[in-house]
Amino acid sequence: MESKMLQTDKETRELARFAKALGHPTRILILEYLDKSSCCFTGDLVDILPLAQSTVSQHLKELKEAGLIQGEVNPPKVKYCIDQKNWEKAKKLFCTFFEKE
Repeated sequence: MESKMLQTDKETRELARFAKALGHPTRILILEYLDKSSCCFTGDLVDILPLAQSTVSQHLKELKEAGLIQGEVNPPKVKYCIDQKNWEKAKKLFCTFFEKE
């Protein structure tokens, strides 16, 4: 029973982490863009979003810390893409959460 509780607690914490990262409209737009384009550089997002580069970078940092995206350094740029493993995990956790009775 204890290991099941830990697993549930871990899943709850993961779901909360993903939900927090998705809690800003700009981050959702970034994820939609990455989903359509597979990968991009920070500058690509600055070109399409009406935000300063530093603001876009902060949103990317939040998404990366939540594990929803990953960044690959290609000096002087960073290429971002969705972390497919965690993206699938997030979808499953949200589905499980919303399908509870």
